[in-house]
Amino acid sequence: MNRKNRKKVTPARKRLREKVAGKQHKRITGFNREELEKTVFAFLSANPGQVFNYKQVSHRIGVEYPPIRQQIYSIMEEMAIDHVLVRVDRGRYKYNATNRTIEGIFERRINGRNILLPIADDIPSVVIADQNALHAINGDRVRVQLFAKRRDKDLEGQVIEIIERKTYSFVGTVEIMRDIAFVATEDRRVGYDIFIPKSKLSGAKAGDKVIARISDWPMHAKNPVGEIISVLGPSGDNETEMHAILAQFSLPYSYPQNVEKAAEKLSENLSAEEVAQREDFRETLTLTIDPADAKDFDDAISFTQLEDGKYQIGVHIADVSYFVTPKSVIDREAYERATSIYLVDRTIPMLPEKLCNDLCSLKPDCDRPAYSCVFEMNEDGQVMDYRIVRTLIRSRRRFTYEEAQEIIDGNEGDCKEAILKLNELAGKLRKQRFDKGAIAFESEEVRFQLDERGKPIGVYVKENKEANWLIEEFMLLANRTVATHISQMKKASTQSKGKTFVYRIHEQPDPEKLDNLSSFIYRLGYRFKFRGKGDNVSQDINRLLSDIHGKPEESLISTIAIRTMAKARYSTDNVGHYGLAFENYTHFTSPIRRYPDLMVHRMLTHYLQGGRSLDKTKYEEDCVHCSEMEQIAAQAERESIKYKQVEYMQSRLGQVFDGVISSVAEWGVYVELNESKCEGLVPMRSLDDDFYEYDEANYCLIGRRGKKRYALGDPLSVRIASANLERRQLDFELV
Repeated sequence: MNRKNRKKVTPARKRLREKVAGKQHKRITGFNREELEKTVFAFLSANPGQVFNYKQVSHRIGVEYPPIRQQIYSIMEEMAIDHVLVRVDRGRYKYNATNRTIEGIFERRINGRNILLPIADDIPSVVIADQNALHAINGDRVRVQLFAKRRDKDLEGQVIEIIERKTYSFVGTVEIMRDIAFVATEDRRVGYDIFIPKSKLSGAKAGDKVIARISDWPMHAKNPVGEIISVLGPSGDNETEMHAILAQFSLPYSYPQNVEKAAEKLSENLSAEEVAQREDFRETLTLTIDPADAKDFDDAISFTQLEDGKYQIGVHIADVSYFVTPKSVIDREAYERATSIYLVDRTIPMLPEKLCNDLCSLKPDCDRPAYSCVFEMNEDGQVMDYRIVRTLIRSRRRFTYEEAQEIIDGNEGDCKEAILKLNELAGKLRKQRFDKGAIAFESEEVRFQLDERGKPIGVYVKENKEANWLIEEFMLLANRTVATHISQMKKASTQSKGKTFVYRIHEQPDPEKLDNLSSFIYRLGYRFKFRGKGDNVSQDINRLLSDIHGKPEESLISTIAIRTMAKARYSTDNVGHYGLAFENYTHFTSPIRRYPDLMVHRMLTHYLQGGRSLDKTKYEEDCVHCSEMEQIAAQAERESIKYKQVEYMQSRLGQVFDGVISSVAEWGVYVELNESKCEGLVPMRSLDDDFYEYDEANYCLIGRRGKKRYALGDPLSVRIASANLERRQLDFELV
């Protein structure tokens, strides 16, 4: 532009420029240098083939204030020194992308710092910014090109190929405008709403909750294109929302008709030949103790006092393997499900209702086939002898936990002698277990009182008492006995290895996680190092749990300690169960609701009949599948609890509650309310008295100027600001 034609910079125009620059300076300097580096790096890595100088980069990322542009120049110079950028000529650079590519599983994160979990064990996780994700969805198998490693930064990269989609279907709510329709999904796995041509609505109306399938996602399009494959119902309806949670995790909410028909053809009548092959316990005192709302009774206990002063205790488990044969339509469906699912207001059973609530259920006054561990025990709770046999039983009485507890507390009631002695022996088993190093975790389970429409009208925490522990201890004893029995069998071909079996294993905790736990509790006044061998660590953890019992921080510390532990899982490699302090452990006692237990029953029969060792590879694959399905079911169960918690709090907006900080993140602090155990977010944006930074190492947010801290475990009073049912999220504000 000709110098003569330039507009005169009047005092007013100068003041306006300064005002605009000041606003931009305030906006940009709200970020520290590290955040500015991230912005510059994200832009350059998203344009790997292009050449830029610092002015072009500044303009493209919206920075015009000169001092900040000088910082960008400095950042680009440092990147060139670190070989993150290539200096093409003076002052001009391009991104230094490497030729190295790796495969892995894409994991989307809410903060935009997505992660690649490499298939190869020797490669650390790779950070992938949203703009470098190439429309990858959580769980996708992708190929990633690695970026040059920046000094003191995590390894970073960009997705260059989506090898295999994890899923194409997502749950969301229909929004219809004049010419277009969308499915608005809160599912963080996809991150974008799905465009739906009106011809593909399948009858869905605005506000309906649906399952949409992605059919296309053009390379340069922000949003995917899809079609509606199932209309779940109006958003906000209880039935719709529970089905939506199941659909979110690709879990079933009904049984295929062919499976139901196959179940209806089964009979409860046992042939005379089958009865003759079983040990008859129908005249032995046998009872069940279960939750009040239980319908599937898969375990019973029998009690007999022997003449020599010892006791015969039978742990009788529903013999599902008698009714469900391998590779049948019922078996295939049960394997796919792998577990029953327990949402707040319903159970999605692993087996058809005819089996789980009738034929297999150990109902009172009904002859039922069972798989049994029969123990001979002395007065000290020591097992003197045992046998594992297939039996025929008849339960005399069905007790709820509350009814059994009344007998324990009041020393009166039906089957009093049996229940009191069983409780006494269970107490001795429990003591033996803890003396050997078992960890005394007691996690809190949230329960709801629901009205006839499924709306929550009350929240409470389930309390375990002696009646619960009575059943727990004898189930643990049976599981351990079966695992030990099989582990001691030897293969015919070698004496060095036992037979292939399905174990429930729990590895020792990661030392680094134990160090983190130690650092966290130190801030709360507890000094434990958690070092040494496994037994010493478990003793320290038990001492910690004992020290915090009954104190305000008990729930929080217990939760953090549980997170420190490895997750229990199924495996053919027997490494023992650390948390229970058992060398051998399996799941034998719940075949109605867990497929691994059904596998264990079948393997047990095979080996007791003299069978050879089974295919380890095949059963390890089954173990992986069942462990994965267990985790997915647990996620669905947690989501149903979160939904009901948010629904419960909708009528309490504006009310103030006391709570404790249960988690700290870059975007705010999560607070768990003391009474209801509902958890909500105090967003970072609402903390407007200072600029807060996330201190990951110390589990806290710290104010940049005033140094005020919001740390894990701190008590807070909060007001319910919002309750978003779509996101299943509560937002709090500080009082």
